[in-house]
Amino acid sequence: MSADFGFVEWFRPGEYDRVEALLPGLIASGARHLRTHVSWAEYHAPGGQEWFDWLLPRLARDLEVLPCVHYTPPSLSRTGRSSGAPKVLKDYADFLDMLLTRHGQHFTHVELWNEPNNLLDWDWREDPEFDLFCEMVGGAAYWVQQRGWKAVLGGPAPFDPYWLNLMGERGVLGVVDVVGFHGFPGTWDSEAASWRGWDMHLGEMRRILDRHNPAASIWITEAGYSTWRRDEMEQARRFVRSLQAPADRLYWYAWSDVPGDVAVQEGLWFDPRHYHLGAVTAEGQPKLLGRLLMEGGVERLREMTSLTTPAEAKVQQSVLITGGAGFIGANLADTLMSEGKRVTVLDNLSRPGVERNLRWLAERHGDLLRAIPGDLRDAPTLTAVAAEAEAVFHLAAQTAVTTSLASPMEDFEVNAQGTLNLLEAVRATGRRLPVIFASTNKVYGALADLEIAETDTRCGPLDNTLAAYGVGETRPLDFCTPYGCSKGVADQYVLDYAKSYGIPSAVLRMSCIYGPRQFGTEDQGWVAHFLIRALQDQPVTVFGTGRQVRDVLHVQDAVAAYRAVLDRIDRLSGQAFNLGGGPENAVSLREVLDEIWRITGRQVRIDQSDWRQGDQPWFVADTRALTAATSWRAEVDWRSGLRNLAEWLAMDRSLPLRRERKLA
Repeated sequence: MSADFGFVEWFRPGEYDRVEALLPGLIASGARHLRTHVSWAEYHAPGGQEWFDWLLPRLARDLEVLPCVHYTPPSLSRTGRSSGAPKVLKDYADFLDMLLTRHGQHFTHVELWNEPNNLLDWDWREDPEFDLFCEMVGGAAYWVQQRGWKAVLGGPAPFDPYWLNLMGERGVLGVVDVVGFHGFPGTWDSEAASWRGWDMHLGEMRRILDRHNPAASIWITEAGYSTWRRDEMEQARRFVRSLQAPADRLYWYAWSDVPGDVAVQEGLWFDPRHYHLGAVTAEGQPKLLGRLLMEGGVERLREMTSLTTPAEAKVQQSVLITGGAGFIGANLADTLMSEGKRVTVLDNLSRPGVERNLRWLAERHGDLLRAIPGDLRDAPTLTAVAAEAEAVFHLAAQTAVTTSLASPMEDFEVNAQGTLNLLEAVRATGRRLPVIFASTNKVYGALADLEIAETDTRCGPLDNTLAAYGVGETRPLDFCTPYGCSKGVADQYVLDYAKSYGIPSAVLRMSCIYGPRQFGTEDQGWVAHFLIRALQDQPVTVFGTGRQVRDVLHVQDAVAAYRAVLDRIDRLSGQAFNLGGGPENAVSLREVLDEIWRITGRQVRIDQSDWRQGDQPWFVADTRALTAATSWRAEVDWRSGLRNLAEWLAMDRSLPLRRERKLA
């Protein structure tokens, strides 16, 4: 097994900014190689030479470059198209000769053409026996070798052993050092029936090479998997399998998705598979493959793929937790498996840190855990896992208001459409399968009508009843921000499926949950975020006055509430309950920061910023309805809970918890 890998990226002339934007991630991934194209046609177009004069040395500064030289200038082509053979076949070798002289110091190998059995690259209708191709490429390969470089023969796609053997019989294999292989198993329909595995295809390729040129190496010059169905773990798994293939090098196609407004290939504009082959999105956001490579390299990737199971694998019935590798989900899964229950965790692992929760669960519970890498937008996977569930805790979501404002469509697809996908998967089972949904206090809106007064450390309502008990479930819903809308829509669908379809389901509208296994950020999980910043001696940005109040709830109590509702779901179906720490655990941001100072001995530096859209100055949940229905109540007071989280974070990050204050 080799970890000698790189990526494929085709850059268009003038994409200077795109090159600079992609390179840091590529380098951080651990990739050593980059395969990119040098278009003969573009080189001779206006500005082409200047472009490649910049591109090749820039790429070679950080990576080993493999230029793939193809596309005939239309003026030199027999067909007038870039896929046609040149009128004078030797012109291709002459171009390579110039390229080696001008740029050869930036690479050791040069690839001769791309996918010669693809009409878009080589018009084999005009060259059905590949006579022109063999003469052109064979002569060019011979000259490349004579000049001291190594020649790579471009791989056909899909793999065609008869074509490859023809290259041997025509003498082409005898003058190349490497032969490329292209394979996209699981992505293209053209390979669905013919794909027989890396070992089989590369073994067949090796046997052909051994007849004609035993010294030639095999490189996988293109392999990839499209995440157009949101199955990012499957992409990561395919990458690992490709690394295990009997080839000397792997080039993964590609590092970045293609923007949706770019035509990938003529006639294939609307095929979504072409646009989602990258390890990062077109906007530069890492997918699971890109993130794991950048965080821990191939070893992290192998570890995570070994922890997960394909959705189609059949197992005994279990409790399904969507978002089960997240903070609340992991704690809930742990309590269930600690009692011997089987749990299926469905999680797309998109949030940094959650893979550590998955590893923790696997180490503690072994075969009781089934981890499925899946996304709420992947309806077939939801159908498969729901069919084997005995109950569903639906915790998976896009959880940040800021993200919803930046990407409202994605927020809707995950939270609203994703929840509907899950409900339909549950309905398709034909069973009364319980569903407990994690909603949010944001469904009550910004609470702008409340009269609020401030003290030096906190704010609170002037209404005495609100101050004593908090906001109850009778409060009218008032969705605010895309996040509030998407979660609110999901909230209402869950309740309606209890009425319309008899699915036993209930909703918990949560306040701020905190506790061990939370990897908080500025956008979500603020209690953990404040503590992490304090332990690292980093400043905290406080939006607004810092006097805003939330009723924080320890995750131990949150898990108890979810289980209490499930235990009584037949009686509680179709109802929504508030879930928070209540008035006893209502605390302002400033008070939390002061308590962190007392716990850690570190006074947190504060950077003040403006209010964020949708921020509630005050929210405290009235949890009396939940208590009356289940006898549940919050047991962990916020100060001891905060210390518990601080101790866990310090241990988890190997940081000292306490720093004594220095006397002046």
